[in-house]
Amino acid sequence: MTTRVAVAGASGKMGRLFVSLIEDLDGFEVTAQLGSGSAREELDDADLVVDVTTIEASREIVARAVAAGKKVLVGTSGWSEALVAELRGRVTGDAGVLIIPNFSLGSVLGTTLATIASRFYSSIEVLEAHRASKVDSPSGTAVRTAELMAAAREGLGPVEAPHSDQRARGQLVAGIPVHSMRLRGMVAAQEVSFGGDGEILSIRHDTISQDAYVRGIQLSLEAVRGITGVVVGLENVLDLGIGRA
Repeated sequence: MTTRVAVAGASGKMGRLFVSLIEDLDGFEVTAQLGSGSAREELDDADLVVDVTTIEASREIVARAVAAGKKVLVGTSGWSEALVAELRGRVTGDAGVLIIPNFSLGSVLGTTLATIASRFYSSIEVLEAHRASKVDSPSGTAVRTAELMAAAREGLGPVEAPHSDQRARGQLVAGIPVHSMRLRGMVAAQEVSFGGDGEILSIRHDTISQDAYVRGIQLSLEAVRGITGVVVGLENVLDLGIGRA
């Protein structure tokens, strides 16, 4: 049985990558490619909606797809914990939403390691860097990493974030300082630093090209067809055993 896929944001870098991969993947067919000026009705004939747009457009697209009982794969950045919680209350029946802040296997492993380490350190900061054209900051990956670390530290007390009222100290996400850089020539990078007595632990991941996303996209496309409700994070597709959504 072939899964009919509508790709929203098809003209962007990630959208073009999705279209290319889906066309080469057995059991999937691209039936609609939506740009910013496309009518939302173009989504209606698809079994699966892939959303790689902006957070404003994404919320509308996901709401429409969920109301129609469709499966949705979200690669759009900006789906905070609060927005996900709101979405959970609206996903019923056979509808299913898989939200992936980052499709890179290395990135999700870095976040996994950072989540484990966070239980042993109270001094934690995140630095993320992306291309100059990326509009949102912090990145969805950084937000997800901070939220998972904060959840892992529940009951251990707050993270040390001295002078957090100063703008140069970054934005607090789940109580953890996150710093964003937007640089020409950059693809993506994230480093989580942990400070302890007499030591610093750093967990860093660098994305060199979009090739890093290919395997994660393929695994997510296969997984989303069997999902009901809302699942967040590639770690759940990989079954790493932590960070259950």
